[in-house]
This record gives sequence, structure tokens and C-alpha cells, in this order.
Amino acid sequence: MINISIETTDYKHATFWAPKTKMTVDQDVKKPLDGLRALITGASKGIGREIAIALARNGAEVAINYRSSEGQAIDVARMVEESNISAWTYRADVSEYENVNEMKLFLTKYFGPIDILVNNAGINIDRMFKKMEPDQWGKVLNVNLTGVFNCTHIFLEQLIESKHGRIINISSIVGQMGNIGQVNYAASKAGIIGMTKALARELARDKVTVNAIAPGFIETDMVAGIPDKLKEKVLQNIPLGRFGQPDEIADAVVYLASPNASYITGHILNINGGMYL
Repeated sequence: MINISIETTDYKHATFWAPKTKMTVDQDVKKPLDGLRALITGASKGIGREIAIALARNGAEVAINYRSSEGQAIDVARMVEESNISAWTYRADVSEYENVNEMKLFLTKYFGPIDILVNNAGINIDRMFKKMEPDQWGKVLNVNLTGVFNCTHIFLEQLIESKHGRIINISSIVGQMGNIGQVNYAASKAGIIGMTKALARELARDKVTVNAIAPGFIETDMVAGIPDKLKEKVLQNIPLGRFGQPDEIADAVVYLASPNASYITGHILNINGGMYL
């Protein structure tokens, strides 16, 4: 593996990862995302990690955005390398407009304009509403919803200029049905759904599709933190009787990013085992 580390300022860091040698590939074997570039926010772990790996396996070059988990982001880049794909890891806080703008300038110079934007970055700070502090509300909305605005707004010109513009937002079942102790999280994820539908109408004339995925309870760090007794209650409300896997979300992202989904826009794809219909 070849890696080039570039320090830009005291709050972000970028590294290029590429296979030491390019494997010979049969030119007749085409992957659905060959020649495309994708940016995945919050891609150092969980669902974002699997999305980055899946897009790379299907031919896309990937930029792996992360906020704090540099070691995990590097691990994702190494997984991408196994698909004979080059990758950038880039640290930026998506809730800060200027951070995202500098990420765009940097990636445009070294990675190239993107064709696919996956707005996955998200946090949760759970608390009953009557005890919720304004900063707990603000932090969640700033990352989960304003972060989607920042990335979409800043990269929009590139997506419009691409002949394969795709915006895929990661919402949540919580944004559809609500959840006790997650008013801030639910509001942010519901906002993503509304934004997806409105933006799909605006960008249809530019041939950019905008869709969202609303995962149910997926086996990530967030679900791992749920007490066992509560997990049992949750499972009782899932018709398929199990939690989802991150790669099941990633496979759906690959489909929405592919040419096969060119006539789908403004859609909210529920992947929740039947918990919300």
C-alpha cells in the first residue's frame, strides 16, 4: 500500500491510500460504478464503513470522511485497497460549513469532482425531552441535518455537472415513527426525509437523483449500547425477528448509486425488517 499524508491545518488531516501495484483486470469485466467517485461522510465505522467498502467493490473510487476516528478510517481505506481501488481519508466536521468547503477544495484538487454523495454522518445524544439541554438539541441537529445541508450545498455544482449525479441520504426509522428519549435525533432524521423529497423535485431538471434510506435497528455501536432487556423488547416488534446488518444498508446504497436506479428519485427506502411499514 502507498500512502501519502498531508497535514493542512490543525483540525483536519488527509491521507491517500493506493494499492502498490494495480492488478490486471479483464477489460470485459465491468463493474456498475466504474469511473465514478464517491464521498461518504462519517465513513470510519458502522454503516458508513460498509458503504465505503461496498461502493469500492463495485468500482467507485472513494473519499472517506471522518471526524475523529482516524485509525478506523485508515482501516476502511485498507479494506478498500483490497478491491484494487484508491481512496482518500479526510478529517472534517460536516457541521462546520467552512470545514466542508475546505474538504471540497482539497478533494477537487487531489481526488477529482464527485459523482456520488452519501450523507451518512450522524450522532445521537439521547435524553428525555424535559431534561434535554439546548446544546444537546443543537449538536445533534447541526451534525445530522445541517451537515447534510453543508455537504449537499457545497458539492452540488459538481453533482449537477456530473452525468451521474447521485445524492443518497441516510435517515432512520426513528425519523418516521419517533422514539422515547430521542426527540432531537428523530427531528434531525425526519428533517432529512423532508429535505430529500423537496430536493429531489428541485434537482430532477438537472438529472441528479436524491433518495434516502431509513434503516431500522442495525447492529452498530449505537445498537450495541442498548441494554439487553430493551433489545429483547425491540426484537419483539421486528417481524423478521432480528437486527439488520450494516452491509444490508450498503447494498441498497450501491443500488441507488448505480445506473439501474436512474429513474428513482425522492424515494425513502425502508430497511427495517418490517418494524415500520
